[in-house]
Amino acid sequence: TLLVETIKSLKDRVPIAVIEGDQQTSNDAARIRETGVPALQVNTGKGCHLDADMVATAIDHIALPRGGILFIENVGNLVCPASFDLGEARRVVLASVTEGEDKPLKYPEMFSTADAMIVSKMDLLPHLTFDVEALIANARKVRPRLDVLRASATGAPGLAAWVQWLEGLNGQLRTAA
Repeated sequence: TLLVETIKSLKDRVPIAVIEGDQQTSNDAARIRETGVPALQVNTGKGCHLDADMVATAIDHIALPRGGILFIENVGNLVCPASFDLGEARRVVLASVTEGEDKPLKYPEMFSTADAMIVSKMDLLPHLTFDVEALIANARKVRPRLDVLRASATGAPGLAAWVQWLEGLNGQLRTAA
């Protein structure tokens, strides 16, 4: 997954921890822990999103990296998580090239609250009929100043640009603190 590959690229330079939200299982948190990074699973049961109380409780049970990055991976849908402030410094939404270019128009709340959009699974483009520029244009109709990054968990293309974006953001936030 993109988060696991991101962690592998960053963990030797930036301290990282992860709060992982899913309705059931701890599979994702287990995969993340295999990278050597602390990860805590929060299961929402029938709930479709994490909320600030869940994140606050999780923070009490995980070693937060001083001067590092805490990733909060919310439950994987584009509706519920958009409406809840988790106290995150930045919000990033993933839009896969295996989905429609009109996702930002169908789910405007998620895209309007995001600071960045990662167009993911870019390595699959040669096998698909997908207009990346149309996706970006639709996202910017909803959020004009949205940062856009293109990435793939396989590394090429774009993983390095995403990692650089995170490192730059981390530096900005530490300077502001």
